[in-house]
This record gives sequence, structure tokens and C-alpha cells, in this order.
Amino acid sequence: MKKLDLKIVTSVAAAIIAVYLATRYWPNIASVLGSVLSAATPIIFGFVVAYPINILMAFYERHFFPKSNKEAVIKLRKPVCLIAAVISIIGVVAMVVVLVAPQFVACIKMLFAKIPPAIDFVIEKFNENEFLSKNVVGALTEFDWKTKLADMTEKIAAGIGSTFEAAFTAISSVFTTIANVVITIIISLYVLIERDKLMRQVKKIASHYLPEKVFKKLYHVTYVLNESFHKFIVGQCLEAVILGTLCTIGMFILRIPYAPMIGALMGFTALIPIFGGLIGAGVGAFLILMDSPIKALMFIVFVIILQQIEGNLIYPKVVGSSTGLPGLWVLAAVTIGGSVSGIIGMLVAVPVAATVYKLIRDDMRTEKDKPWDILAVPGDFNNEEKEE
Repeated sequence: MKKLDLKIVTSVAAAIIAVYLATRYWPNIASVLGSVLSAATPIIFGFVVAYPINILMAFYERHFFPKSNKEAVIKLRKPVCLIAAVISIIGVVAMVVVLVAPQFVACIKMLFAKIPPAIDFVIEKFNENEFLSKNVVGALTEFDWKTKLADMTEKIAAGIGSTFEAAFTAISSVFTTIANVVITIIISLYVLIERDKLMRQVKKIASHYLPEKVFKKLYHVTYVLNESFHKFIVGQCLEAVILGTLCTIGMFILRIPYAPMIGALMGFTALIPIFGGLIGAGVGAFLILMDSPIKALMFIVFVIILQQIEGNLIYPKVVGSSTGLPGLWVLAAVTIGGSVSGIIGMLVAVPVAATVYKLIRDDMRTEKDKPWDILAVPGDFNNEEKEE
């Protein structure tokens, strides 16, 4: 009993000292934590990049001679499927760029070509209706442009030094970014190749240092979180493909210009929950407006009808049913996530909200309503893992 009391007193004292030190030296601690987090950013991004690639890689693994037990097939399965997944993702991105970039550049050129005639037309109307008074015209005429240009030249010459310094900083930043991207790619590939080994190691460490009940609860939470993210990503990508395909086909039928580009753009922006389709529709309507206002109006009407079909039939069946999250909570999650962290917040908020919703729903069930394995975790924790 005395030993227990001494242990409790020691723990409380250590906690008080730790809180005091953390409060007293928080600026230094925050600086160290910020440096560590900055250094670990490529590693974190490596795991983030590896996650969606792993979904496609696992799909290929399930179809790469699944019933074969040959040693050569087993050894080749993971690297072959990884290469296939990476090539597939690069191919999709390249296809979107090829479809969107040329026509988008053509639209921008056409827009800039129409700007000068529009300016001339406005100036002509101003002169005809005498919107500018003679005093304003006189002031513009008597303005000493030569002196002002000389002053601007001196200021530009004085700022050359700071310009070179800014350029050097920009170049350094570019090289740092490239290095971080390379490190991120290498780490993501390593994570995917050593996926099973890393999972076994994490499981062994957690089961060894955590109480069994805590470990099972934590594993259950991570299992539900992974399931929510997996279903959300798959459902969102499938919904984007369906929406982009329907948009392209409809535009071809209605003879609306830029059908492949806007269809690919609609599919790409549809990856953003709820608001993505609206963003793609707005950009598409603006580009079509440069070519034909009537066609732009037809496109807007078509997109409104398509959005109704997508919102009431496609999205609930493909994405809503996969996450199990009611529509109101999807909207709330997207709104809050977008306010906190922009587009990334929108993408992350829905599966996180779905995870919280499922965990709360499971926890609020009575013991009679709970499935017998509601807290069970896939796998047998009593079996010893293979030594690494």
C-alpha cells in the first residue's frame, strides 16, 4: 500500500513538474517542435501520398493471379502491382492535362484577343457621350510623363539589389521544394513496398506497450477510420468518372464546344464534395461564353439538370451509401472543413466525420443491439507475429 501511494505521489509530482516546464519554456519547446515537424514534412507527405496509391495497388493485387501459390508470382505481385498503380495514376493525370491544357490555352488566347477591341469600343463610347470632361483630358495631356518615368527608373535601379536577393531566395525555395518532392516520392514507394512489414511492426509495438483493452479500442478506431477513407476515395473517384462521362456525352449531343475539356474538368473538380461540380460548371460556362453566349446558356441549363441527377441519384448511391453519413452531416463537414483548411479540408472532413458518426452510433447502441463482434478487431491478437 505504501509503495502504491509513493508511486502515485511520484507520478503526480512528475506531471506537475512537466506541466510547469512546458508552460515556462513553451516558446523554446514550440520552436523545437516546429523544426521537427518541418523536417518530418516529407515523411508525413510520403505516407499521405502512399495511401491512395495503396488503394489502387491493392485492387491490382486482388486480380494478379490471386489463386497462384508459386513463389515467383508471390514475389512479383507487389512490385508489379505497384508499378501498375503508379502508371495508372500518371496516365489519368496526363490524360486530363492533354484534354484540358490545349483548349484552355486556346480559350485564354481568344479572351485576350477580344479584350483590345472591347477597350477600344468603351473608349469610343466614352468619347461619343463625353463621359470624360475636358479638364480631365487636359490634365492627362499636360502630365509630365518624362519626369515621372525618370523617377520610376531610379526607383527600379535602387531596387535591383533587393530583386536579386528575392530571386536567390526564390531559387533556393524551388530547390528545397524539389528535394522535398523527391524525398516524399521515395518514402511513399518504400512505404508501399514494405507495407505489410511496417504494419506488423506497428501492431507488435502497440500491443506490447498498450493495455490489451486500450489496444483493441485504438485498433478498432483506426480500422473504422481506414474503412471510411477507403470507401470515400473509391466512391468519390467513381462518382467523378461518371459525372465527367455524362457531361462529355451530353455536351456532344447538344453540340456545345469544348466537350472533352469541360467534361474532364467537371470530373476532376467533382473530386471535391458537393461544391466541386459547381466550380467546374462555372469555369466551363465562362469558357463557352467566350465562344457563344447561347451555347453557354444551354450549358448552364444542362449542368443544372445533370447536377440534379447527380445529387439525387448518383452521389447518394455511390458516395453517400459508401460512407454511411447522412446528407446534412456531409454538408456540415464540407463547410467546416473548407473553412478550416480549404480544399484539403473539404476532402478530409467527410471521411473523418463519417468515422466519428460510426463510432458514436456504435457506442450509443445498447448491449443487446450491439453485434457480438462490435469491438472485435480483425486478426487474432494472441497469435505471435513472425519475427522480423
